[in-house]
Amino acid sequence: MAFHMPVSAHRSSLPYRLQAGVRKAREVGVVGHALASTHHPVMAQIVPMRRCNLSCAYCNEYDEVSKPVALDEMLRRIDHLGRLGTSIITISGGEPLLHPELDEIIRRIRKTGAIAGMITNGYLLVPERIKRLNAAGLDHMQISIDNVQPDEISKKSLKVLDKKLQNLSEFADFHVNINSVVGGGIKNPQDALTIGHRALELGFTSTIGIIHDGSGQLKPLVDEERRVYYEMSKLEKKNYSRFNHFQEAIANGRPNDWRCRAGSRYLYICEHGLVHYCSQQRGWPGTPLAEYTQTDLDREFLTEKSCAPNCTVSCVHQISYIDHWRAPQTRMADVAPLAHHLPHSADSGDRNSELVNIEF
Repeated sequence: MAFHMPVSAHRSSLPYRLQAGVRKAREVGVVGHALASTHHPVMAQIVPMRRCNLSCAYCNEYDEVSKPVALDEMLRRIDHLGRLGTSIITISGGEPLLHPELDEIIRRIRKTGAIAGMITNGYLLVPERIKRLNAAGLDHMQISIDNVQPDEISKKSLKVLDKKLQNLSEFADFHVNINSVVGGGIKNPQDALTIGHRALELGFTSTIGIIHDGSGQLKPLVDEERRVYYEMSKLEKKNYSRFNHFQEAIANGRPNDWRCRAGSRYLYICEHGLVHYCSQQRGWPGTPLAEYTQTDLDREFLTEKSCAPNCTVSCVHQISYIDHWRAPQTRMADVAPLAHHLPHSADSGDRNSELVNIEF
C-alpha cells in the first residue's frame, strides 16, 4: 500500500520548531519537579466521554450510549487536579472528540499550568477541528493505529486514517505520536512497521505497544510479534521518552519487578468522577475525585498493587519509573481482575485494552 506526502512545510517551519522547543522546556520542568518531590500526581488521565464512534474488538474502555460529562463538572474536576498539583492531564475516553465542549476542557487544563494531552482514534480530525485544538492549547495527541487495512478486530487502520495524519502534519501545532501495536489478535504484526515508518515520514514520533489482556495483564508475544516489536523499537526517535524497558520483559513473557505508583503519581478519573489506579483497575480505590486529598496520594504512593508484576499498562510504568529508586512500598492492595469491578456503564465483555504511550 503506497503512501505519499513527506514532512509538511508547517512542521519544519521555524515557528513550529520554536513552539516545540518551548513545549520541550515545559516537559523538562515536569520531570525535574517529579524528581524533586513525590507529593503530587505527575499524570492524570480523565474521561469526559465514555461513548465512542468505534467498537474495536479488544477494547473495554467505551460504550455506545453515554452522554458527555457536563462542562461545569469537568471544569471542577480539572480544577481539583490542579489543586493536587497535577503536572500532565491527558483526556481519554471513549472518544474525547465527541464531547461538544472539548476545547473549553483543554483551555482549563492549560489554565491550571498542566501539560494538556489527548488520546483519540483520529476519525474526526478535519483541518478546522485541528485548528481549534491549536487555539485551545493542546500540547500532545496520541493516535493508536492497529493495522494497515481495517478488519473485524479494529477499524483504526492506516488506510482509513492516512488523510487525517496528513491533516495533522499540515495543520497541527501540537506534538503527535502514533502508537502501533502487536498482540491481542492483530492479524498482521508486520503492519506495525508500515505504520511506524509512515508516522516518521510525516514528522511524528512513533512507538509500539503490546496489547494486554482484559485485566491489563501480561500476554506474551509469539515469535513473529516479538521480532516485529524489536525491529519497531529501533525506529523510535531518540528524543521520545524511553521509559519502556519493562516492555522487553513483557515481550518475552516475564513479569516485571517494579513499584507501581498508581493512585498517587498516576490517577485515572472515570466519567463518574471516581479515582482509579488505571483504566484496567476501575473500582480501586474508587474514591470521588472531589474527596481525594494529599493523604490519599501519600498512602497510594506506598501501596504495592498485586497486579503489578504482570501489568502492561505503559503510562503507569512510565510515570512510576521516575520513583523506581526510592520509597519501598509498605502496604498491599490485593486488586481484582477488571471484569469484577467495571462500572455498569462500561462495555467489558472479553475485550482487551490498548497500551498508551505518552511523551513527557
